[in-house]
Amino acid sequence: MGKEENNKAVVGRWFTDFWGKNVNLGVIDEIAAPDMLLKYSLHEPRRGRDDIKAFMTDFRAAFPDLNFWGTADLIAEGDYVVGQWEGGGTHTGPAFADFLAGGLPAATGRKMHFTGTTVLKVIDGRIVEEIGLDDGVTALTQLGLIKKAA
Repeated sequence: MGKEENNKAVVGRWFTDFWGKNVNLGVIDEIAAPDMLLKYSLHEPRRGRDDIKAFMTDFRAAFPDLNFWGTADLIAEGDYVVGQWEGGGTHTGPAFADFLAGGLPAATGRKMHFTGTTVLKVIDGRIVEEIGLDDGVTALTQLGLIKKAA
């Protein structure tokens, strides 16, 4: 396999083991660089394995059925891999205050389902950054954190 195919395999595993239905936090130590950057519009940027583990632990506690999956073939060029995805979950867990637009009290039962595109940089088999553009307006509206215009 060439570099791009290897990088797509790393990202495919990340999408399945980190963002998929059944999280495996061990994947962070295996394929994330020690100072990896994780950045989406809904949350503060996260940096480093411990910070990323804490983020996902809290996110999964608040949304136990959280699941994201790819919706198109991955595209790779050089050190970069691009993926399109959709997903979401139901807030049935503890209060969650990680959204930049506000927090949720415990167990609201609200569902979010949204899409996005992510660019990941992979160096020597390790993800050094994941920067995504998500449809945060849809998610925040579904969660009741922002209101639709009349």
